[in-house]
Amino acid sequence: MSVTHHTRMLVLGSGPAGLSAAIYGARAGMEPIVVQGIQPGGQLMTTTDVENYPGFRDVVQGPWLMGEMQAQAEHVGTRMMWDTIVDVDLTRRPFRLTGDSGDVYEGDVLVIATGAQARWLGLDSEELLKGKGVSACATCDGFFYRGKKVAVIGGGNTAVEEALYLTNHSDDVTIIHRRDSFRAERILQQRLFASDKISVLWNKQVERFVGGGDPHGLVGIELKDTVTGELSMLDVDGGFVAIGHHPATELFRGHVALDEDGYITVETGSTRTSVPGVFACGDVMDKVYRQAVTAAGTGCMAALDAERFLQAAEFDELAEAAE
Repeated sequence: MSVTHHTRMLVLGSGPAGLSAAIYGARAGMEPIVVQGIQPGGQLMTTTDVENYPGFRDVVQGPWLMGEMQAQAEHVGTRMMWDTIVDVDLTRRPFRLTGDSGDVYEGDVLVIATGAQARWLGLDSEELLKGKGVSACATCDGFFYRGKKVAVIGGGNTAVEEALYLTNHSDDVTIIHRRDSFRAERILQQRLFASDKISVLWNKQVERFVGGGDPHGLVGIELKDTVTGELSMLDVDGGFVAIGHHPATELFRGHVALDEDGYITVETGSTRTSVPGVFACGDVMDKVYRQAVTAAGTGCMAALDAERFLQAAEFDELAEAAE
């Protein structure tokens, strides 16, 4: 038997953005429901050491941090629901979302915090060494490779930006690209070629990430020449896959405005989407920063925007009733 759950603020997604929105929403009396989705806790659940989230002098573990955020959200009155949304109706308020369980979730306002996923190469060796030398975020993990040899895989803006960032920590950065030219913007390429800390391996693709050592971690990358087929080995301490991200917005295609890359578009300086009463926060609308702390910040913004929207809507309803 399906059940209908109603709330003033419905939050879809349970990463830093969604949980921060829920914390602020609960404290504002909106009694939020968070539908956790297919990956409860977001990308931090697959992150080991977190050293750049404010408030912790020592390294903390990603799953622990998300557990604390969820506990805080529940402590102030958030209801957590284990379900995956499969259908949405944003044509009228309350907005109506249907879960895979058959349950229906209604919200007077909706906060979309479904996040984005890094694109990976899809290698078995990559999966085995994630968090053990293989990463998809130089800004998150580059600090752990100070003075070490690192490689970046990719040829677009993301790869070049990651390589340039890594020169803050390493004097030996290699970009591995399967073609003989970059797709990145010219200004980024100029900065890269001007750096004496970065070298480029053209026409190379990753065959496998090689592990070893004690503790076990990445020690090298086996490469295949895309022209000759020749195999070679590059010794590295860290490998950063930088071939882009894809936002989890397919569910909302045709319901809210998306940009050319599939990210939800919001009004500048806010989290308001093209649908009044629907707000977006975190990586689902942020293709630039993609950090836990910025996601949490936009989650706060979404809750404040949602609260103001409801106050205005309720005032208008009272005014109409009084006429």
